[in-house]
Amino acid sequence: MRFEPGRVILHRHFHGHRIGLLKTAVVVADDERGLLLWVPRGAPMLDRKTVDNRGLRSLPFSEWLVTDTKLWEVVWNGPSLLKWLPRGEDHSVWWFRDEQGRFTRWYVNLEESGVRWDDGHVAGVDIVDQDLDIVVAPDLSWQWKDEEEFVERLAYPDGYWVADEAAVRAEGERVVKLIEAGRFPFDGTWCDFAPDPAWTVPDAVPGGWDRPRER
Repeated sequence: MRFEPGRVILHRHFHGHRIGLLKTAVVVADDERGLLLWVPRGAPMLDRKTVDNRGLRSLPFSEWLVTDTKLWEVVWNGPSLLKWLPRGEDHSVWWFRDEQGRFTRWYVNLEESGVRWDDGHVAGVDIVDQDLDIVVAPDLSWQWKDEEEFVERLAYPDGYWVADEAAVRAEGERVVKLIEAGRFPFDGTWCDFAPDPAWTVPDAVPGGWDRPRER
């Protein structure tokens, strides 16, 4: 399954079987290397928080597991974001920019390899976020991110959606080798990306977003 450039799709992050985060994105490219997505400022999103609007990181994981939550309608309010999901690999790479559109850093999101779906009127890609991440500066220096949260949540195997800590860390270490060697995608590719001015996203998340997770 491949998506046509310019198509709007839903990038859904799952916590087990529940959507934790959903971004509306435009397909830039979809080829043998993977799926490249553009998330413009103002793109509609859904973000799971407590019913009194507290996020996952605002309370201990043990409390999160027993607290009522819901999906809040929000928008992407940062500079436009480029995201690449390599085929068959357990991570994605994001290109962050400043307010002037200049590249500032890469962000490696460790996640289960994306699974695509297409219902005709709406389509998307589903991942399970594995929480541990890597932040990479333009000079290729890097650091782990969210390691404390990752370790905290692993202590609750009955409620946490990550089952194999070693596999997550091994994937991160594999990507670190690419970073340190300055190899694709950390070789400057797409750092000067400019979206097609004709691309748009809807004002709200399209209907059909709540279909079951694709396996």
